[in-house]
Amino acid sequence: MTTLDRGALRARLEDLYYAYADAIDEDLERWPDFFTEDALYKIVARENFDRGLPLASMLCEGRGMILDRVMGVKQTIVHFKRVMRHQFANIRVTYAGAEGIRARSTFVVYDTFEAATTRLFAVGRSFDHLVEIDGELRFRERICVFDGDLVQGSIIYPF
Repeated sequence: MTTLDRGALRARLEDLYYAYADAIDEDLERWPDFFTEDALYKIVARENFDRGLPLASMLCEGRGMILDRVMGVKQTIVHFKRVMRHQFANIRVTYAGAEGIRARSTFVVYDTFEAATTRLFAVGRSFDHLVEIDGELRFRERICVFDGDLVQGSIIYPF
C-alpha cells in the first residue's frame, strides 16, 4: 500500500469514526448501520482484556443483538436522562489486506445528567476489524477496552 493510499484510508476511517460518534450521540437508531450482520461488539475492562478473560460489560454477537441494545436504551431501560459525547483520536491502520482492515483508536466518553455537571465517563482504546460492503466500511468486530476496572455509574450506551 502506498503512502497516498494509506493517507486516503486513514481519512476514510476518520470520517467513519466521526460519523459513528455522531450516531451514538445524536441518533442512536443509526448505530447498528455501522456493523455487519455477523458483527461482534464488546466493551471490556482493561484488566480482563489484558488477561484474556471473557467477561465483558457489554456483549453483542450479531447485528440483531446490536439492534436489541438500541431498543433497550430507547424503550426498556429505566435511567435518568443523560447526554453522551464520544471523541475518537489516534486512529491507526494496523492491517489492510484481503481480510479487511484492522484499526485501533483511542476514545473518550463524557456524560451529562440533566441538571448536573459534565463528567468524564470512560477513556480507552478500540480494536476494530472493518470490511467493505457495497462501497461502505462496516465494523465486523469492535472491541472497546476501557482503562481501569470501573466506570462511574453504569454502561448503558455503547462506546
